[in-house]
Amino acid sequence: MKYAIIADIHANLVALTAVLADSEAQGCSRVLCLGDIVGYGVHPKECLDLVRKRAVPCVKGNFDDYVSSEPAQTGFTQVAAEQIKWTRAQLGESDREWLRGLPHVEIVDGFTLVHATLQEPHRWEYVFDKMAAACSFTHQTTAVCFFGHTHVPVAFVRDSAVRGGTYSKISVDSNKQYFVNVGSVGQPRDNNPKAAYVVYDPAERVIELRRLAF
Repeated sequence: MKYAIIADIHANLVALTAVLADSEAQGCSRVLCLGDIVGYGVHPKECLDLVRKRAVPCVKGNFDDYVSSEPAQTGFTQVAAEQIKWTRAQLGESDREWLRGLPHVEIVDGFTLVHATLQEPHRWEYVFDKMAAACSFTHQTTAVCFFGHTHVPVAFVRDSAVRGGTYSKISVDSNKQYFVNVGSVGQPRDNNPKAAYVVYDPAERVIELRRLAF
């Protein structure tokens, strides 16, 4: 079975639709989401409806948390606070309840899903370097963990040490652990405007980064 691993949709319906169509063309049987379905973009309700209609297993992202848990608006810029308020208003109570109920970490078919970090997934910390990745590796119980949040595709590998860098295709070695950022569907931040997601084939032990225009 092939999996499409997507993250950081951020209410970009056009990008989400393109990625889902490409995942079907790649022969993916299941789609898994690493969170931040909403936020920034103008189609939060439509993206959430599509994810829920397809029964996509998801973990919670920080924007999913912000718009569903009625947090105090401290620590946000005025623009961000207004955007969160607007997004919240586009969703019904059943939508917000569904987002509130999402887990922070999930294990599917022997691999792990998380939005941010494994050591304290609810704190929404960022993993940009090997030191930050090493902290998550200490809590990783599977060979492969996929994460998002930074919107930058990068892979960290742990054997005798932790290494990291960009990637296009990874052959998974059973003697190593992998902490892989799948990039962003709706808001890439690596100077490449194309949507990013990963196709993972556990049987073939291959992780492939996909990029496509939308």
